[in-house]
Amino acid sequence: MTLSPARVPATGVRRLTATLYGYSFLDDFVLLYPVYALLFADTGMSLWQISSLFALWSITGVLLEVPSGAWADAVSRRRLLWTGPLLTAAGFVLWGAGGALGSGALEALVYDELDRLGAADRYAGVMGRSRAARLLGTVSSIGLAGPVFARGGYAAVGAASFVACVLTAAVATRFPEHRVRVGTDDDGWAKTLRTGLAEVRGDRAVRGALLLVPAVAAVWGALDEYTPLLVRDIGVAEATVPYLIMLIWAGVTLGSLLTGPAERLGTTGLAALLAASALALAIGAVARSLAGIALVGLAFAGFQLAEVLADVRLQHRIDESRRATLTSVASLGTELATVVTFGVYALLGTEAAHSTVFAVLAVPYLVTALALARSRAATARR
Repeated sequence: MTLSPARVPATGVRRLTATLYGYSFLDDFVLLYPVYALLFADTGMSLWQISSLFALWSITGVLLEVPSGAWADAVSRRRLLWTGPLLTAAGFVLWGAGGALGSGALEALVYDELDRLGAADRYAGVMGRSRAARLLGTVSSIGLAGPVFARGGYAAVGAASFVACVLTAAVATRFPEHRVRVGTDDDGWAKTLRTGLAEVRGDRAVRGALLLVPAVAAVWGALDEYTPLLVRDIGVAEATVPYLIMLIWAGVTLGSLLTGPAERLGTTGLAALLAASALALAIGAVARSLAGIALVGLAFAGFQLAEVLADVRLQHRIDESRRATLTSVASLGTELATVVTFGVYALLGTEAAHSTVFAVLAVPYLVTALALARSRAATARR
């Protein structure tokens, strides 16, 4: 049977999205996620040592973030997507390297494949569901972490996480990739990187969209690592911590599914979303109660939604040949800001409770919301 032109793109979109959702779920189906902060604390590490380890993880990604994005544009995005999970399986520091390889390459591959199929306008909804699949993987891993840990301790949790990484790499080999390789002996990743950075310098809209990504993603991404410690401080038993974290991420998952409709918010709506989420984070943290933890989850849901919307704005503004490169530049900004946040957290957390530090770190989002509102007002005046 010969497929009609309309059915060929539909089949391609289904294959792409099915692979994407499976990859996203498995990539975050890591049982170590909800317990590794507790593992570090239980081995006697201080808050400074834990923060330093988180920073080392991020610095590993920083060193590879932009070169890997340029490499993906010059060679193969799919190759980096299956190589990254294998590095993640190899160890904690290589976890950062694995994340760097996939960062930029995934968004670029998905956007360009959708564009090839005439469905680029579906990118926001597709990536929102992809984030929801990731969060479902996170929630599932949190739900299983408790019983697996109870039966086999940290060793069993680590083994299950290794298997998930290998499965992620296997699924990544199923991604379609129809890009013609742009890299040659005379035109490799270094030139791709230089050209991409020149686009950032020369285009104000690209530059603004690129800077918005770390402004939205960095702080709450760092706070996520300390959430188990915040939850434990309200007085619940350690065995209960994974389940409360699971409830937080269940809410964030639902927030991700709103990405498609939320794309219509515009700059003013995005500013309002960030401000409301910042207030929910601050109030929820200082409440030090189950209701407060629910507010923190609501704030995280808002930040997750805003992060996807920031990525959508960026993808709509950059050229296909440099998509992975500039997405990786945005991710580099996120990683650098995350490292700074780890340092600030450790500095403040030496004298203050986790709840206080969470509340203080809501302030950058209020600043970002104000900057967006002023930018929208300036555009309207022009």
